[in-house]
Amino acid sequence: MNTDSVRPAVTELRLSAFKSHRGVTLPLGPLTLLSGGSGSGKSSALQAYAILARLGSGESLARVLGEVAGGPSACVPAGARPDEQGRRGFRIGCTVDGPVGPVCLDLAVQAEPELRIVGERLTGGGETLLTTALTDPTRPAVQAAWHTAGTTPVTRAPLPDDRLGTSLLPLRVAGKTAGQRLVLAAAEQVVVALRSAFVCDPRPEVMRSVGAGGAGEQPGGVGGAAGRGGGAGARRNGRARSGAGGGASGKAGSAPGGAGGAGAAGAWGVRGRKGSAGSGVAGGWGDGAPEQHDEGRLRSACDNLPTVLARTGRECARRHAVLVAAVREACVGPVEGLRTVPHPPAGAAASVAGAVAGGGDASGSPGVWATPGAPGVERVRAVLDRGELGELPVEQLGDGELRFLALALVLLTGPDVLAMDPVGEVPSAHQQMTVLADGMDRCMDPRQARELVSLAVRMTERGHVRLLGTVRDPEVAAGLPGVQVLHLGV
Repeated sequence: MNTDSVRPAVTELRLSAFKSHRGVTLPLGPLTLLSGGSGSGKSSALQAYAILARLGSGESLARVLGEVAGGPSACVPAGARPDEQGRRGFRIGCTVDGPVGPVCLDLAVQAEPELRIVGERLTGGGETLLTTALTDPTRPAVQAAWHTAGTTPVTRAPLPDDRLGTSLLPLRVAGKTAGQRLVLAAAEQVVVALRSAFVCDPRPEVMRSVGAGGAGEQPGGVGGAAGRGGGAGARRNGRARSGAGGGASGKAGSAPGGAGGAGAAGAWGVRGRKGSAGSGVAGGWGDGAPEQHDEGRLRSACDNLPTVLARTGRECARRHAVLVAAVREACVGPVEGLRTVPHPPAGAAASVAGAVAGGGDASGSPGVWATPGAPGVERVRAVLDRGELGELPVEQLGDGELRFLALALVLLTGPDVLAMDPVGEVPSAHQQMTVLADGMDRCMDPRQARELVSLAVRMTERGHVRLLGTVRDPEVAAGLPGVQVLHLGV
């Protein structure tokens, strides 16, 4: 696939029948904001995108929809009546632009009585490249047909009904004919664009309480489920490792851990590496020992913010300076720097050990703690340098300031700094990340929200970052170049 010409990107989201949406098409630019009143479907639109993204990454349908509040049935449009067999479902899709040109993916999902993908259609280059259909309801498979354009115009084979067929095509299509090569290029374009999404929902209450997790921070422990989809294990090597939420049992010889305390999102998973928590993003699962580099990747809920700041401050002084300048504009009072310091203070190791063993916090104040590697490595906390006023731990910032800091960090980084599955076959310089930010201006005053949107404008202009967010007040983007505001529920 030639990724040098055009970076694959989702340019249209179709909500044919999803929750409160019927026949809705949303054009997506590099920076798109959705506005509208409560119940207008802003969050639902982002949720549909996230579902497509996770299916494009190869996750199972049950895993993806199992983390939706209310389960798969909650995605069915209100008032949708079952057919004669009692079946109800929803339909979503997208268009991805890239080297192949526009490629359309449309999906029909049956939510009741059994969860399955009953229809999928991939079109591009003036051809129908893939179609699937449920031909035998008693089998967990759909009949797939993909474009061949050889001696046989179409190749037919069964595919599992719980996976996105498009994501499986690179494993099934030989690429011997021009038609097959078109199918492969189109499928890869869609998968690359969908995999490049990062759902970001900074949760101040989790960011402040992460230090109180206790047992959840030990190898073999399970973090408390903080936020939607908290503590769920991600797929590694094509296998789902854990169900949603805390309380999973130990695997592969590791000791089953106790559940982490409330708010201890993303605590150590049962196989020794930290999982992820937050809206729509599953936690990472390792193959045994903790891996230090993963501890420097920002999770969706941003509960490990200090560790990431420690890493990014070392690796890119220029972008860190831009982050400090943005935080200076958003925060009240002087800001001369942003750094991490050891926490707790020297000499408190014994009390920390006792607190960890007992599931508590030695300092009496949870704080924003992080562990940059294996247990026993020095913990750090993030602080603002206030000049003559001294240092201010970031957990003492207001909710809006904390969310601003986390979202600004996301916009200034890339897949290698975020807890997402980077597209390994595409050079990082050619990847384009899409940030999904629900409630982008939540907890912020108009000044902070506008500064954040202004930062997003500067970053999306460079072509490496795209943003799809929701806002309460569209006026925060008024007059800013390159911002597309779509008003829902009008």
